[in-house]
Amino acid sequence: MTASSTRRTSTSRSRIAAVGAIAVAGTLILTGCGDQTDKGGDGGSSSTSSAPLASKLPADIRKAGVIKVGSDIAYPPVEYMENGKAVGVDPDIADALGKQLGVKFEFQNGKFDQLIVGLQANRFNAIMSAMNDTKSRQDGVDSDTGQKVGNGVDFVDYFTAGTSILVQKGNPKGVQSLDDLCGQVVALQKGTTSEGIAKAQSTKCTKDGKKAITLQTFDTDPEALLRLKQGASVADLNDFPVAAYNAKTSGSGKDFEVVGEQIEAGPYGIAVSKENTQLRDAIQAAVAAIIKNGDYQKILEKWNVTQGAVTESKINGGS
Repeated sequence: MTASSTRRTSTSRSRIAAVGAIAVAGTLILTGCGDQTDKGGDGGSSSTSSAPLASKLPADIRKAGVIKVGSDIAYPPVEYMENGKAVGVDPDIADALGKQLGVKFEFQNGKFDQLIVGLQANRFNAIMSAMNDTKSRQDGVDSDTGQKVGNGVDFVDYFTAGTSILVQKGNPKGVQSLDDLCGQVVALQKGTTSEGIAKAQSTKCTKDGKKAITLQTFDTDPEALLRLKQGASVADLNDFPVAAYNAKTSGSGKDFEVVGEQIEAGPYGIAVSKENTQLRDAIQAAVAAIIKNGDYQKILEKWNVTQGAVTESKINGGS
């Protein structure tokens, strides 16, 4: 999920390689199976005693050997389920971070708009879910109402992406920009920066004397994609890597296409509680290490998302 003040809002994601086509309906069925924790995987296999950055972790996490990660695992290629395991850009980066820190990153599946709530309730230690680092999330402010709704979170930034418009193959409605969505039905995932962008555009439509956008929001992006595939909406808004991936893989490339330019590109961040600055700083050190040793670049090349690479990891770099 994009750096709007509202890809994925303060109380609630914005997310290209051929790793096998994932049908929209099939993904929807998979993600409807409830929360799943990745118990396997080979990431974080180094012992804490031998890992170069293990000493930076809080003692309780170092002892447990696990960082529990909240994620909406339905956003290929950033994160999705395959054979019962979380795979994608984020899980691969997490594996690399785990080797630096000497712990395993365990992904726990949940609804995107409930991830920050889960973090603040200590159900997990961090969020890694193509979540845009935005000022509203940092401050714990509901970007729709401007009301304070929580303590906010800190972000360790590790990737950059903008929002893209995804339409049916052949672009039957001739959509090229946000302005073309006025008076149309748009399906997207709720709680995302994409939703905020669509709401702001709908307001602009009415100010310009045009009809508002009819928004259909869903718990997961595959549900929104299914509506688009069925012709029940004219577009879906989601992060560029995800939009490009779906355009390439869904229906062997016959279902969707990306139109227009990326909108409001901004950083993805790994979210950590503001009270857990030691964990935040340890994760930032690990991100810096994998950028320096080349593991980060290899992961982005594997998933064909090198256009989102960062050269340094910042804390709370979003606006």
